[in-house]
Amino acid sequence: MAPAGAALPSALQEGRQTGFQMQDIWRLSAQDLAALIKSKKVSAKEAAEAALARLDAVNPRLNAVVDHRPADVLAQASVIDAAIGRGEDVGPLAGVPVTVKVNIDQEGFATTNGLKLQRDTIAKTNSPVIDNLRKSGAVILGRTNCPAFSYRWFTTNLVHGDTKNPRDPGITPGGSSGGAASAVAAGIGHIAHGTDIAGSIRYPAYACGVHGLRTTLGRIPAFNASVPERTIGPQLCAVSGPLARTIADLRIALAAMSVMDARDPWWVPAPLQGAPMPKRAAMCLNPDGLDPVPEVKAAVADAGKRLERAGWIVEEITNTPPLREAAELNTKLWLGDGYEAQLAAAEREGDPGALACLRSNRSKVFPFDLSQTLTRRLTLTREWLAFFEKYPVLLMPVSGELPFPDHLDRKDEASFARVWHAQIPQIGIPLMGLPGLTVSTGLVGRVPVGVQIVSGRFREDLCLAAGEAIEVGGTPSAAIDPAG
Repeated sequence: MAPAGAALPSALQEGRQTGFQMQDIWRLSAQDLAALIKSKKVSAKEAAEAALARLDAVNPRLNAVVDHRPADVLAQASVIDAAIGRGEDVGPLAGVPVTVKVNIDQEGFATTNGLKLQRDTIAKTNSPVIDNLRKSGAVILGRTNCPAFSYRWFTTNLVHGDTKNPRDPGITPGGSSGGAASAVAAGIGHIAHGTDIAGSIRYPAYACGVHGLRTTLGRIPAFNASVPERTIGPQLCAVSGPLARTIADLRIALAAMSVMDARDPWWVPAPLQGAPMPKRAAMCLNPDGLDPVPEVKAAVADAGKRLERAGWIVEEITNTPPLREAAELNTKLWLGDGYEAQLAAAEREGDPGALACLRSNRSKVFPFDLSQTLTRRLTLTREWLAFFEKYPVLLMPVSGELPFPDHLDRKDEASFARVWHAQIPQIGIPLMGLPGLTVSTGLVGRVPVGVQIVSGRFREDLCLAAGEAIEVGGTPSAAIDPAG
């Protein structure tokens, strides 16, 4: 990070020597950009203008951002510049443009969650995440796309349309935070907000070649006043978290998003930095019969070697605590609690992807016994927490496959089953309320690949420490121009 008053980051210095234009500041990390804005070397307005120009240049090919208001963006930036001019502390994200997912409340905007049914659901207040980002000095650039009801690992709906992956338009951008990952990978904003109930941050980060952090249940406050309260199953599994191109930017975003808000009874005042733990990781190449493709196994093994070079002790294990059963129970809680109401809403919406998700999973969620599911959840959670007493972090696949061809889950029943099987490492972790981090590690051709790091509750710091060691050992992620 370039501290206040320091020289410009090397990327900007070199760029200026070769005709680098100020509108290209969208290439910078959030960390470097905030330092430049605080030191008045770049204004928040210049950063906002660069972000808007980048959005205009590439979003028509991606449809990652589905709602934005340039005048409002520039007004937010002007407030930051005025505060800096008065010598005020504007927060760690001073003037940094960020995007937010279209399934959280932002005052004056529709909380569509990818639904025609909710295109007129205009929020009268902000969600805690929006308020916390604004308090940290962030400039909200725009709202990113998600699949209908945020159900799928693909991003399309009947109200906003189809989002493309900037790496390769033939593969999914992921879901449900597909717009978030597509945007940050293409340089539309420096940090993106996402939500994750079964992989919806971790998979888009994986598919688009960026990093994404699913936080612990209770870490980031959540509340949408515009829509009814969720049933207990989704309450226990869904969280917000950041996506970014660097681990350092995830750290800043996590701190910004995690500030207490009285509207969320689940919020816990846990420290962002926990007790010191040994640099010891368990590495599992094939958790619970996942049978990953060779490229995925190779990525995990390579990440293990990077950890070892960084001074970590890495022990390969043959299996984790129950993961397949955890995925089955999480699916029950997510889709089974209120299944008939969800199905009726999906039928009114008429979205084929949402209907396929619910209808194809009906046999997995019935019979639904909430008490029995929650009882078993406790047992599995205890087993996983005991595991993390021995191994502070677990390194394993994000998915059993490389990012899927787009809309593979709607091709046929076999393809739907293939998708859900591959995603077991994502679906299982939320049952226990655990944090999980996707670290992008490279490309197979032009298709991204990465790994997942999991730790105990409220130990995002351990996930990030391991993720940073893996990131340093490879090629850093950078904003890209969309592929043809």
